[in-house]
Amino acid sequence: MSILIKNIKQLLQVHENSVKIIKGPAMKKLPLIENAYLYIKDDTIVEFGKMENFSGVEAETEIDATGKIVLPSWCDSHTHIVYAGNRVSEFVDRINGLSYAEIANNGGGILNSAKQLQNTSEDDLYKQATKRLNEMIALGTGAVEIKTGYGLTVEAELKMLKVIKRIKQDSLAKIAPTLLAAHAIPSEFRNNKKAYVDKIINELIPKASALRIAKFIDVFCEEGYFSVEDTKRILEAGKKYNFRPKIHVNQFNILGGVKLGVDNNALSVDHLEELNNKDIEALKNTNTMPVALPACSYFLGIPYTPARQIIDAGLPLAIATDYNPGSTPSGNMNFVVSTACIKLKMTPEEAINAATVNGAYAMGFSNMYGSITRGKKANLIITKPMDSYAEIPYAFGTNPIDQVIINGQVWV
Repeated sequence: MSILIKNIKQLLQVHENSVKIIKGPAMKKLPLIENAYLYIKDDTIVEFGKMENFSGVEAETEIDATGKIVLPSWCDSHTHIVYAGNRVSEFVDRINGLSYAEIANNGGGILNSAKQLQNTSEDDLYKQATKRLNEMIALGTGAVEIKTGYGLTVEAELKMLKVIKRIKQDSLAKIAPTLLAAHAIPSEFRNNKKAYVDKIINELIPKASALRIAKFIDVFCEEGYFSVEDTKRILEAGKKYNFRPKIHVNQFNILGGVKLGVDNNALSVDHLEELNNKDIEALKNTNTMPVALPACSYFLGIPYTPARQIIDAGLPLAIATDYNPGSTPSGNMNFVVSTACIKLKMTPEEAINAATVNGAYAMGFSNMYGSITRGKKANLIITKPMDSYAEIPYAFGTNPIDQVIINGQVWV
């Protein structure tokens, strides 16, 4: 299978040599070629350049992209798309004045999702999650991290991992499976959290490792959930089974989770709605990617991650959806890119870098995804006609996408 895209108005995120991460001032730069072509063979980007230098290679499929922009597909490094049903009733509760914490204390939140998931078959979970993923792909996402965390029992967490494995095998999208070992405390362990943490360490992690599905381990390090000490114990246990940390930190409170993540070589620290100078300093000169989740802040009405503080300190930043039933029931990365510009005060260049190369890095995929580079995988977005790529975040209420190519195949 070969595809030739011709007459591209702007070909974005073009790099002659593979780029794996973009930091600080460099995030304001978005290399592009005007009036370009792109040639794909099988699942790989083979050649690109200016139309005036086009050599006349033929392809089985030819696409005329006159007036359109082509860029790498979005890389969504933080999702929870394997869940059962929805939490619409809690959405209404929040409108009526209940806080996220109050809903959780009333038996809602993650505990509500866990109850639904435990009573849902593996096949049904697979169907629901696949439908969500296909909608995300149609909106331009080509690489996705998928977490467990709505099981809250060993059996249900393993069921989630099996669902993620099926999705990874069947989907054209690139999937990064994560064991969110500690997402909430089950009701039966409410008065004995240590026993639940012990169960995670002594039973869940070894059994999850034996399935050989997940690459990463995650913990919700937050007041009312898991402390820094709990998180440290779980991460250290996971590392013995070669799970690399990717952790939830600083969503509502600053507990010291960022430094803990860095000390444990976390690939990413995600949320960061609350941040201080110590956290910024802890992230400098490390391999850990800060990840902002602006759609979560939008939906819950909580502060936005201070992206300017992060980027201006010379750090990289990725953005992701946090797609989940409670705090972000959307997998639309176009909206996330828009919100990053509108609310996080990121430039369009910074937001696109954060949603492509840096998003891929936060899943360990940036050697093969996230940029237009010869030899990288052909996961691409072709926009509708537009004057400039800045229209992607500018027109936040519209769908900018005309076509999506995933793994070298036109998505239909």
